[in-house]
Amino acid sequence: MKKVSFFTLGCKVNQYETQSIRERFLKQGFIESSGFNSDWCVINTCTVTSSADAKSRNIIRHVIRKNPNSRILVTGCLAAGGRKSLAGIEGIDYIVTKDFFADSISDFKGRNRAFIKIQDGCDNFCSYCKVPYVRGRSRSRAENEILNEAVTLVEKGFKEIVLTGICLGSYPCLVKLLRKLEKIPGLLRIRLSSIEAGDVSSGLVNAIKKSDKLCPHLHIPIQSGDDAILKRMRRGYTRKHYLGLIQRVKKEIKGLAVTTDVIVGFPGETQDQFNNTVSLVRTIKPLKVHIFPYSHRPATYAAKFPGQVPLEIIKDRVNCLTRIAQDLSLSFRREFINKDADVLIEGTAKFDPGYWEGFTRNYIKVMISKKAGMRGNPVPVKLKKIADSFVFAEPCDGRLDRL
Repeated sequence: MKKVSFFTLGCKVNQYETQSIRERFLKQGFIESSGFNSDWCVINTCTVTSSADAKSRNIIRHVIRKNPNSRILVTGCLAAGGRKSLAGIEGIDYIVTKDFFADSISDFKGRNRAFIKIQDGCDNFCSYCKVPYVRGRSRSRAENEILNEAVTLVEKGFKEIVLTGICLGSYPCLVKLLRKLEKIPGLLRIRLSSIEAGDVSSGLVNAIKKSDKLCPHLHIPIQSGDDAILKRMRRGYTRKHYLGLIQRVKKEIKGLAVTTDVIVGFPGETQDQFNNTVSLVRTIKPLKVHIFPYSHRPATYAAKFPGQVPLEIIKDRVNCLTRIAQDLSLSFRREFINKDADVLIEGTAKFDPGYWEGFTRNYIKVMISKKAGMRGNPVPVKLKKIADSFVFAEPCDGRLDRL
């Protein structure tokens, strides 16, 4: 039998699309190889930052060296630029756009939470972002396709589904879709991967508030806490609007965790403007902050902006915000110590094979003894002790009002 190997970089959408590609190969009689010496190697690339470009090219070169007799297929966002974006790399046999592959999955290899892509593309054209140029305009999948896919995945044993997309909130009638997903027997959790501040409607907040299945966790990018920078980023909201939104949803949804994205060193960013971002992050107290140094992306509006911030200053600001974000994460998790939660176990903990790891509904990472439950099953626990990026928990009895 012919062998195929897969290498994926980037976001949850890319991970979903690799699964779609995987299933297409498997239907043709291939078997998947996790090692090398495969007949085919598929590399799903990312181009969201210049470092993602470099990492994608390095992976491609590495795979070619290790698989001299393989056919090399490159797809993904970097590949969307064609051979010009991959110039200088010899050994690539095929550059293929995502549209070539079927947008459907029936399993999700190596994960206990299944991702479902409900939307692709973006119409926002933020000034720093290359994604609309490689992903195209926003377009959504048919509701019945999503629901059928969800049923199939739940029947395979997946108890949590993560809805994902390039601009998830642009999906029409998102709340209506969520209501229908909630009715699927055996589905215990529905999580949103990321949603823009302007797309967090009162209907969505109310749906999460009243649901036993919609997870109280929202990833809402900030990008900056300074109004002048937000305007130049073309984000479409102000600091006041974002802060008001977070305060409102935290008041409405019990135990809500907010995670977010921040770009540091946007062209022209002064120390005072960076401080405005820091103060906003401190105020919202997120569970996690994904911090990105500004990356010069050709063809974007920001690529022409003056006032490029020196790399040394960007690095210092990233380090500063990282330390603050870690402290805020500790502070948020500390609020839930000695409280009850349900943990959906995902697999063996990396640091100790005697422990499982999993997540609460509000996305707190938990470690629990393997004696407490089995992978894929929710375990009622009491959160006991914070350690680094996770919380140790102990099993508890009874069904209480759990996170």
